[in-house]
Amino acid sequence: MSNSSGKRFFKLAGMTASIAGKAAKNSLKHLSSDENKRIQARSELMQDVGIQIADTLGEMKGAVMKVGQIASQYKDVFPPEVATALEKLQKDAPAMPYSQIKAQVERELDAPIETLFKQFDEQPFAAASIGQVHKAVLASGEPVVVKVQYPDVDKNCDSDLKQVRMALRIAGVLNMSRELQEQLFTEIRSSLHDELDYIKEAHNLRVFAAFHADDSGLIIPRVISSHSSKRILTLSEEMGEPLSVAATWDNDIKRKIAERLFHFSAGQLFELYRMHCDPHPGNFAFRPDGSVIAYDFGGIRSYSNAEVELFKRFAIHAIKGDVTALEQDLMSLGIRREDDTDIPGEFYASWLAIGLKPLSIAPHHSGAFDFASSQVHHEVMAKMKTSLKYFSQFQPSATTMMLDRTVSGQYWNLVNLGVNIDLSPLVAEYLDIPAESFSSALDV
Repeated sequence: MSNSSGKRFFKLAGMTASIAGKAAKNSLKHLSSDENKRIQARSELMQDVGIQIADTLGEMKGAVMKVGQIASQYKDVFPPEVATALEKLQKDAPAMPYSQIKAQVERELDAPIETLFKQFDEQPFAAASIGQVHKAVLASGEPVVVKVQYPDVDKNCDSDLKQVRMALRIAGVLNMSRELQEQLFTEIRSSLHDELDYIKEAHNLRVFAAFHADDSGLIIPRVISSHSSKRILTLSEEMGEPLSVAATWDNDIKRKIAERLFHFSAGQLFELYRMHCDPHPGNFAFRPDGSVIAYDFGGIRSYSNAEVELFKRFAIHAIKGDVTALEQDLMSLGIRREDDTDIPGEFYASWLAIGLKPLSIAPHHSGAFDFASSQVHHEVMAKMKTSLKYFSQFQPSATTMMLDRTVSGQYWNLVNLGVNIDLSPLVAEYLDIPAESFSSALDV
């Protein structure tokens, strides 16, 4: 075990031991408490555990921090207190010293950095969990961005993940079967390994650029193969404004952006069967003509024809309000546990009434939906509190985990964009249903 790997191991092991002690103490202290006190105590424990995990992972670069970021996006997998604490890991990570970045570039591309680039900015343009991005200029004079993976991140990936999983399990955060835990962490591990392989990301960039080639307003950076490797990715510089600036533009421009973000995700899922699953606002930039630039094609999920057909069937049954068929779809997706517990149709109908609003699907909502004043996320939280008695009948699904992350991420992008738009024609286009049939289907 190298010195740095050893330090990581002991830091994570110390966190796990500390959490184990807190969990045991909490359990003993409230053995004879009534149920309300136990629920309150567990909530406080989860909050404490979430903060401790976030603080520990925040100090450590690499896969372990990425796991924390992923965890914060899966609110159906982790208790809300833990997910909330981990959200702070979504912020930019502190930069790594330039000397280490320079050494990594020269090691990977086997040449002095001064030979490779006419200019290379020592300060990063962006820093994240597994690498950072620097602006540079090629010898030809072309401006580029260079994504540099931190040294040894890939070596620590599996051991980091194992330690985080152990800490979460000991804390009682993973309230699910061992089999399901295995499925979910296999999905996270696979996603991490993909993100750590820049050769694979370069391939993804080419595939998605070809897929979106018909829309000149959807821009995907071009790979500079001569200056790329497994841990270095050099791309054409494609600049735009952040989401916060795009939010100040006219609604007509914002509508073009929203349509492109919708086509970006839905088109990939239903037509390419592969999807960019990291819709973090930092992975997009925008131009005043409504163009969208998409970055970071490491987190890609591929789906089978059968899975995509099931997603489509689920969406159609949701729109039609066919809760009997919907429940069967949820079982097929591994979300609804297959047992004899009867869940009333009103339970599903009330969730649909919330979930379909942003898509402007009548009778839940008709016409343009104002994402700037959306209360859907608040309604979801309020509904969760009144639905607790049925929650044990549902579980996270490895099949839908990345899809859930994408849908919720794009919802928040539209909320933060503050767009007013009717998305129902786009929904109709991908599901092959006439938009005018939505209201009549739901009125049945």
